[in-house]
Amino acid sequence: MMPVATRARREIPWFGLSPAVSRPEFTRTEALMHFHCSALRACLALCLSLPWLAGCNRSASNPADAVAGHDDAGADETTDAAQATDRQARETAPTAAKTYTPTIVLKTTMGDVTVKLDPQAAPRTVNNFLHYVESGLYNQTIFHQVEAGYVVLGGSYTSDLVERPSRYPIPNEAANGRKNLRGTIAMARQIEAIDSSTSQFFVNLQDNPHLDHRGDSPEEYGFCVFGEVVEGMDVLDKISTVEVAESDDFKKLPVETVLIESAYRTR
Repeated sequence: MMPVATRARREIPWFGLSPAVSRPEFTRTEALMHFHCSALRACLALCLSLPWLAGCNRSASNPADAVAGHDDAGADETTDAAQATDRQARETAPTAAKTYTPTIVLKTTMGDVTVKLDPQAAPRTVNNFLHYVESGLYNQTIFHQVEAGYVVLGGSYTSDLVERPSRYPIPNEAANGRKNLRGTIAMARQIEAIDSSTSQFFVNLQDNPHLDHRGDSPEEYGFCVFGEVVEGMDVLDKISTVEVAESDDFKKLPVETVLIESAYRTR
């Protein structure tokens, strides 16, 4: 009779035997059944563990990406700081570099006079004066009124006392706050008309407060100051000492002509 394994032996798993128990004898079919069960348990355990592994992969961060993000943030902060610095530098830049100050030279027979104009205080007056300078109207004109300790006036007449044609009168900017102090240049006008200045100008040889803006009437409106002498005040003082005489419409005309040979702009 063939030895046949009893059913009772199958109830004891072979991998759970203690050392004292001998390994049972299994048939080929029983062995395959045990193999299939073991494989099924392994697959089940693997399936249960996959979601957990996937979660770990999703939550894990890439150190390189983290470093790159930090670098990008640092770069943005650096760029913002640089832009803020540039903006502050532009806002605090000295305004002197932006100031427009045309300078002209009156070349006279007694020396040169350099005048710095003030377009911030009197823009229309400065533009008007520069037009006459650049058009050559002042070239070969005279100082036709000279009074020591008061003013030197010119800008219209030739040495033959012929008046050169000028442009239209300009608005009077005497209310700009500038005073008729010694060395300042101002526009002449008709005393009865506020806005009557054209090409004639004068230089103050002393402080003349009565020529400043004091009211809205023609007599009180004043004479517009639009610049100042920066070189050649001694030349003007010398001109003021020349002999003068009255001649027709000219009450303080120099006996010997004081000529503006040329007027030109240096800046």
